[in-house]
Amino acid sequence: MMLVVLPFENLSGGRKHDYFSEGLTEEMISQLARLNPEQLGVIARTSAMQYKSTTKTPQQIGRELGVSHLLEGSVRRAGGRVRITAQLIRVSDATHLWAEGYERELHDILALQAQVARAIAREIQITLTVRADRRLDRVAALDPGAHEAYLRGRHLWNLRTEEGMRKGIAQYEEAIRLQPDYATAYAGLADSHVMLACRGMVPAKDSLRKAKAAGRKALELDGELGEAHGSLAHVRLHDWDWEGLERDFQRAIDLHPALPIVYYWYGEYLMSMGRPQEAIAMTRRAQQSDPVSPVVGASLGMILYLARQYDEADTVLQRAHEIDPNHFLPHMRLGLVRLQQHRSAEAIAEFKTAVALADHSTETLAALATAYATVGKSGAARKLTAQLQASQAEHYVLPYNIAKIYAAAGARERALEWLERAYQEGNPDLIELNSEPLLDSLRGESEFCELMRRIGFPAPASHGNLEVSS
Repeated sequence: MMLVVLPFENLSGGRKHDYFSEGLTEEMISQLARLNPEQLGVIARTSAMQYKSTTKTPQQIGRELGVSHLLEGSVRRAGGRVRITAQLIRVSDATHLWAEGYERELHDILALQAQVARAIAREIQITLTVRADRRLDRVAALDPGAHEAYLRGRHLWNLRTEEGMRKGIAQYEEAIRLQPDYATAYAGLADSHVMLACRGMVPAKDSLRKAKAAGRKALELDGELGEAHGSLAHVRLHDWDWEGLERDFQRAIDLHPALPIVYYWYGEYLMSMGRPQEAIAMTRRAQQSDPVSPVVGASLGMILYLARQYDEADTVLQRAHEIDPNHFLPHMRLGLVRLQQHRSAEAIAEFKTAVALADHSTETLAALATAYATVGKSGAARKLTAQLQASQAEHYVLPYNIAKIYAAAGARERALEWLERAYQEGNPDLIELNSEPLLDSLRGESEFCELMRRIGFPAPASHGNLEVSS
């Protein structure tokens, strides 16, 4: 049985309160996903949010998402109280199976959510797991200000911008100040710090250190918080802390199966270990729970690209672009695929679109420079590379991205120098070293093999680790 929680309607007065209704929707998804994963699957947040204010019928939504039931409702906050109304709809005939309203003090918001979750489980005859039953019974009171700061932080994190990450960190820190035992806020803090590092917005080492500390604190406070297990596993992946890492990813999924980003992080790990088919299968699980997310589509496309399954990657990335034509990530990753398909003009066009959509981020500019170098436009590549290096005083530039430009240009010594610098700075993207096609020209170099050994990959990179396709 599959269910989607449609975005709760905001009745609190104005769009400035959308973060609150959207945050409660996300928390409700988490509550329901934990009830009994073997009996009930729940569509993840990003795909659910595509249906905000939708005019589509339950049957249309059901067909698009592959769900049997919808939960919809509204949120009204007034003073120190919150009221949620919810109704459960069977997709096949649009029958309203159940409807109820709940009102509580804001500090009891988690207990209210637990009450709704139990009611839905009864209605659709889901047997709660022992763990879920115990978790619903022991929900704690929340400081209303801490909860509001957490929801603001989550809203900002979901924007996936540098400004959003930085402002989100401030909100999570405020939530923790108001409620020091707020485990979920610590997990959010870990996510934000590691995302800043992974997107090349800041030097990695300090951010990963902060992320690891926050993830460990979250688990210290709540050892059964799937979000925290996933966050800490993600930090350890990019910190090349391999021991027991696969077990940590599996534990995160076991505790919270509706976190598609964890499936992708796990897929990244499998790819870095030279297990491409397992990586693809794991990332497809992310898409199953979040089928209309452009980010998840772009993530699957990236794994397929690294596995050298370019035609399938092309199809997946075009679909991600159709979902959201204004998201830069499908364009950037489609550009990588088109380079390997020897469709140079189309590749450069995709990278230029990504640059415009991402407001000329260093990540996209470096990708465009790599494309220029790959197709022999050495003058344009040199100009962009010089521009990137000159901008480092204002905007951090991942040395790994500079290394790829030099590798594409055939400047092996310079590429290896920048890879060494990437290693010294702890660049998170070095987990791609075992599979990135743009680095194939370096695989026979002793310095490259030594770098692989220092990072801790299981064996030197070789095409034998991958199933190569055109």
